[in-house]
Amino acid sequence: MRWLLVFLLAFVVFNSLTAWLRKIGLGRLPGDFTLRWRGREFHVPLASSMVLSVLAMLVGLWF
Repeated sequence: MRWLLVFLLAFVVFNSLTAWLRKIGLGRLPGDFTLRWRGREFHVPLASSMVLSVLAMLVGLWF
């Protein structure tokens, strides 16, 4: 359940910071999807969310 919460939180962060994250390379990894539907664009950053979750886990284990 906790991983689902982390994944959803990462999803919200990616959607709000998409333009800035693309400049540093996140959001363009294989496994990150951009869907266009009725003139709107939805970003589904699966691979980038996994990378950030692993980094957050490593930081959590370290401290």
